[in-house]
Amino acid sequence: MYKSLIRPILFLFEAELIHSLSFILIRISMKLGLGSVFSKRFGMNDPRLEREVFGLKFPNPVGLAAGFDKDAKLYNELSHFGFGFIEIGTVTPKPQKGNPKQRLFRLKADQAIINRMGFNNEGVYAAAERLRKDHKVLIGGNIGKNKITANEDAVRDYLVCMDVLFPFVDYFVVNVSSPNTPGLRELQQKRPLTLMLNELQRSNLKLSQDHSTFKKPILLKIAPDLNENELLDIISIVEKTGIDGVIATNTTIDRANLKSSFMLAEQQGGLSGKPLKDKSTEVIRFLAKKSNNAFPIIGVGGIHSAADAIEKLNAGASLVQLWTGFVYEGPSLVRQINEAVLAKISESQRQAEK
Repeated sequence: MYKSLIRPILFLFEAELIHSLSFILIRISMKLGLGSVFSKRFGMNDPRLEREVFGLKFPNPVGLAAGFDKDAKLYNELSHFGFGFIEIGTVTPKPQKGNPKQRLFRLKADQAIINRMGFNNEGVYAAAERLRKDHKVLIGGNIGKNKITANEDAVRDYLVCMDVLFPFVDYFVVNVSSPNTPGLRELQQKRPLTLMLNELQRSNLKLSQDHSTFKKPILLKIAPDLNENELLDIISIVEKTGIDGVIATNTTIDRANLKSSFMLAEQQGGLSGKPLKDKSTEVIRFLAKKSNNAFPIIGVGGIHSAADAIEKLNAGASLVQLWTGFVYEGPSLVRQINEAVLAKISESQRQAEK
């Protein structure tokens, strides 16, 4: 129904407008009592789907990636679509409008999206206030720096976000890989990234002591455009700083082999969706192999089918996330992936019994 009826109507309108309208419609549907209907249709409660990763117990391995619910406005409502975890953000210390509109483009021929949002958000304090509500789902906090903050001062922004969100999220994601904030990807270089992550780890320990709780897992979200030497640096950085894992990957600046018109394909920003699938999977496979599976990886990028998700899990991912695939395929994709994971488990059990 989604792909045949709802999506064609939604895709008649500008993408960012429809994103905002979708939030209103989801909110209304929950107020009408449809949350339990959605949970039954899209959710799956099966202990075989549970995953314990970086000390957290995930009810299933399928999450919603950052960027969909930037300001933590709809995380409980979105949990009814079957997600095992939801990542809010990217949030920055101060509110910022992001880049000028139009900044979100659908490439229908490629089943892709280009965005140059620029960390538009209402600020970390507004997100924290909303996160005071009881959580029905595990929450990740994706944190970044304000555009006006110089790179040499960037660590302060990340520290502020960690401090404010610490009581309210289950894990943190350090976003230094968006292509839409000028100079941000320079923070992926070995020296500045190591210094930043060490500072965040020190703050993590202090905050855990202040709040009488455990340290929160810290993950690093990386770009798909890193070369092999840069990926080897990432492995080294994870080991040296002791962070808990990697999210692979963010959007790409690569525009190779796109079918969409030149006017669309050459829009500035990060590309997500099907064209990113193989690129992100290869990054996952490389990190897992070269590190000897030393740390967990959350796989994201181009997942439009259950087979795409299984491919990433087979490549070395412990969990997966959706964003563009959720837009193109609809919420049934979450259940389809979980069903495929169960089928894979059953097949493994059958093979083991032979």
